[in-house]
Amino acid sequence: MGAVLIVNPRASKVSEEVVERVLVALPAGVEVLRTGAAGEATALAREREASAEAIYVLGGDGTYNEVLNGVTRPVPLGFLPGGGTSVLPRALGLGRDPVAAARLAAGGVERAIGLGRVNGRRFSFNAGVGFDAELVRRIDVRGRATDGRRPGDAAFVREAIGLVTASRGRFAEALEIEDVGRAAFVLVANCDPYTYAGRLPVRVARQASFDAGLAVVAPGPVGPVGTLRLLASLVRGAAPRRGLTVLHDVDRIVVSCDRPMPLQVDGEDLGDVERVVFESEPRAVRALVPG
Repeated sequence: MGAVLIVNPRASKVSEEVVERVLVALPAGVEVLRTGAAGEATALAREREASAEAIYVLGGDGTYNEVLNGVTRPVPLGFLPGGGTSVLPRALGLGRDPVAAARLAAGGVERAIGLGRVNGRRFSFNAGVGFDAELVRRIDVRGRATDGRRPGDAAFVREAIGLVTASRGRFAEALEIEDVGRAAFVLVANCDPYTYAGRLPVRVARQASFDAGLAVVAPGPVGPVGTLRLLASLVRGAAPRRGLTVLHDVDRIVVSCDRPMPLQVDGEDLGDVERVVFESEPRAVRALVPG
């Protein structure tokens, strides 16, 4: 019995020096397990969850997502920021510095947090069909550096501007939300903030919480003027109004697309979909948070 540290060495802010400093901040005797390919963090978490006192994860949001999809037992999980954005540890109050986060997690308390599921796959902070998924895809097209690192927040901002420009600021209805109505795209939040742009929190749904069901934001068709207003409201936190559906504490929502549309989960492109089922999974895992 002992704790393990799952490390993604290709994450944006992970180096051997960072790993060593994190180990000093964690309890003595933590075993380091390094990933080498996509999906390995899921396999490692599933393999060690029965015997580990705790599983710490040093990587980015994609690595956290893999671990969450690997665990089935109530093993304590410590999420340490090693990616370019690292939304989950920041949303849990662990901050952006991996060493400081390691100290906080190691000396912290366990908190049961809810997760979301999309077509059966878990997610921790957000998922979306359409706009933000297309943005994630554009970032992936840029490729990664030779060391495997993904483009940073500035690239996301540039691609967001490019996406709006390419559409001429117009987003037409493209999907149907069961029992709700038509929409251009769907953003689903499991916490607040939805994501970050550098230090700036993007607060799509201010009432979203790990302690509640899912929050859903879905705009109807918008033109150039409406798009600017919409983007501004998504940064501050959307409020329901004509042409903008905002739902809180949702257990399940079903989306049917007019055509195959991109789906993203915790910043990872899951390909095109025509039907998506979002579900809330209350108190799904135990996260280590500041005491």
